Amino acid sequence: MLIARIAVIPLSLLVDRVTGDPRSRFHPVALVGQFIAFWGDPRKIRPSLQRAAGVVMWVATVALFSFPFYLAEAFLPWYALLVAAPVLLKVCLAWRSLEEHVDAVERALSASLPEGREKVSYMVSRDPRELSADQVRSAAYESLSENLVDSIVAPLFYYALFGLAGAAVYRAANTMDAMLGYRDERERIGWFPARADDVLNYVPARLASGILLLYFAARGRYTPALRCLRQDAKKRPGFNGGLPMAVIAGGCGARFDKPGAYTIGPGERSLSDAGRDIIGAVRACTLASAALFMLIPIFLALFIQFI
Repeated sequence: MLIARIAVIPLSLLVDRVTGDPRSRFHPVALVGQFIAFWGDPRKIRPSLQRAAGVVMWVATVALFSFPFYLAEAFLPWYALLVAAPVLLKVCLAWRSLEEHVDAVERALSASLPEGREKVSYMVSRDPRELSADQVRSAAYESLSENLVDSIVAPLFYYALFGLAGAAVYRAANTMDAMLGYRDERERIGWFPARADDVLNYVPARLASGILLLYFAARGRYTPALRCLRQDAKKRPGFNGGLPMAVIAGGCGARFDKPGAYTIGPGERSLSDAGRDIIGAVRACTLASAALFMLIPIFLALFIQFI
């Protein structure tokens, strides 16, 4: 059973690379998104009750989404789980689709700036209408760098610690933050989902940043990566998102630019030149974190054995 649990991590990445993300409204994450959209509409709840509603519905959403994952791991025999678990864990992560979105933006930009703006609007919440070509490209690579944690490292980390249910809890929580964690009319109802996402991403973001620093050290880029981490990581709002972005920008010599909000990185190279290196860093961190997290179930089993 322990071997099967460990094997699920690389198998889930293999499933992801083969299948990508099927675009269907019946995808489990799409379904939970529809549920969040239903209860997360602030017009349906009195302002005085919205914070409490956000807490209650966060718990309900996490429980509903993760329960089937728990049942599968609890009751399927190990040989069936070895087939089902990689597919279920893949539901909670997205690696290939991140690269596909960036590639789609690059191809659209090569056709025209308006097409590039349209494609990047699927990746980020900022208004793309006034973005330059460099800023469109920056938005795409920023999303890739930040989502290294949200869409890859964190789901694998929580699977390694808590199994399929742990990965599912994280995916539901992160989806709620993505849909509700804004400073607009959703602020009251989205306050708890946003804070919960900050807490859940705290350790994965720092693990990913450490792995990235080791990667850039091996490539002779440790000093600029560390310098950018120290100087620019806090420019992006939040506790976590700026960490991998800063390490990747510094290590690749690129600059991320969100107009009116922040610039991260030295800008030694254009993003069109550094883009493949950014994708390479994300790939390296994905594989290294997967290898690291495969050790966690072993350590947990040894710890339980000796207490």
